[in-house]
Amino acid sequence: MNDVSRAYDVIVIGAGPAGENVADRTRAAGLSTVIIEHELLGGECSFWACEPSKALLRPVMARADARRVPGFRHAADGPLDVPAVLAHRDTMAEHWKDDDQVDWLDSVSVDLIRGHGRLTGEKQVVVETPEGDTVRLTARHAVVVATGTGAALPDLPGLDSVRPWTSREATSSSEVPGRLLVVGGGVVAVEMATAWQALGSQVTVLVRSEAGLLPRMEPFAGELVAEGLREAGVDVRLGTSVISVTRQEPAGEVRAELKDGTETTADEILFAIGRTPQTGKLGLETIGLTPGDWLRVDDTCRVTAVPDGWLYAVGDVNHRALMTHQGKYQARIAGAVIGARARGETLDETKWGAHTTTADLVAVPQVVFTDPEVASVGLTTREAARTGRRVEVVDYDIGLVAGARQYAEGYRGTARMLLDEETGVVLGVTFVGPGVGELLYSATVAVTAEVTVDRLWHAVPAFPTISEVWLRLLETHRHRGTAEPC
Repeated sequence: MNDVSRAYDVIVIGAGPAGENVADRTRAAGLSTVIIEHELLGGECSFWACEPSKALLRPVMARADARRVPGFRHAADGPLDVPAVLAHRDTMAEHWKDDDQVDWLDSVSVDLIRGHGRLTGEKQVVVETPEGDTVRLTARHAVVVATGTGAALPDLPGLDSVRPWTSREATSSSEVPGRLLVVGGGVVAVEMATAWQALGSQVTVLVRSEAGLLPRMEPFAGELVAEGLREAGVDVRLGTSVISVTRQEPAGEVRAELKDGTETTADEILFAIGRTPQTGKLGLETIGLTPGDWLRVDDTCRVTAVPDGWLYAVGDVNHRALMTHQGKYQARIAGAVIGARARGETLDETKWGAHTTTADLVAVPQVVFTDPEVASVGLTTREAARTGRRVEVVDYDIGLVAGARQYAEGYRGTARMLLDEETGVVLGVTFVGPGVGELLYSATVAVTAEVTVDRLWHAVPAFPTISEVWLRLLETHRHRGTAEPC
């Protein structure tokens, strides 16, 4: 076993999308950079989240769309080719090998150390490698934490022996469970319920809250998704809590005891109840922070609780916006900031790749890949009410748009636009319906650029496309004549 010491300008702990992007940007700024990873380069998104989950869901959504097309409905009535879907998922997850990611890292001249990295003091990181070596690293300018999050699990009697699914097992399983219990009502819960029901499982979704599915989005989004799940055969139960779980050994069914005194059984149980920061073994105590905490940052992604500004956190671990695209956005800005500070430059918010993050607070786009799809950005009505913003709420039935009727017979969907009551600026947009994910970037630009409703009249949507819903929202706003404050 060897014990070696090295120095770099920048040390990055965690090689998911956020870590890779910040390392790319600091290296492009001329700073020597090393990245540390104890699992696969590419992280959760590439191997256990975005890529494999969407690979499972794409055939489901394509079949659902086909069934709504006249003349094609009966051709799409058969079951999915499950082995082909799982094989496609495996391909999209690169068969859980990161060779391509390693090649990319080499191409941008970022060093890689495989192993578990932990902080040991100011700008000091120690890595224990799988071979038993110890590598002691010193950062000249910055250490960046990009360790992401892990699935949260409840404190339930019997949970350890049940071997529950988390999002990792749900996106990587090679077998279709006959019956699947999904505990939770958020994005992971509804997406995995959609996928596994279509692949042949009998899925039951247990949601503790009576508020319904997707509680952070507009209420109609959760209602329409619940309706779609039930039509697909999913048993969606609201106001239902699990108080204990057991598994019949050696590999038998799971039994979940519910708060109302009833019991339900399945072959597997998935807990999709939230995420926790991967900071428990990061050595935060050596720099005066608490292990297991989120790392709060300022708008340059610098950790606010650490003096002298040498520690940064990008991606899910800083708890600003737990989505891959937002983590990459933060990483691009943090990389530019670290480079500028290393050169002694004054930060410039007006140049390309501005030196402060804003979009991860006010214009966070998100797509939920269910049937129907949900796409949202900016404020919801509940957030507006909570923050005291006076908004006009403009709703429109997407199914009335000619392009939607071309897209699918019997199209069902809803669009909502929130306008600032005084200025007419677009503050938030939510779409629910087949194919609406592709409408989201236009909404994101409108919210980010603070576009006014008057200016939107000059952004003409093509006919006949679903994007014509923008025109219908504007017409609804104009014809209403008076604002409808939230």
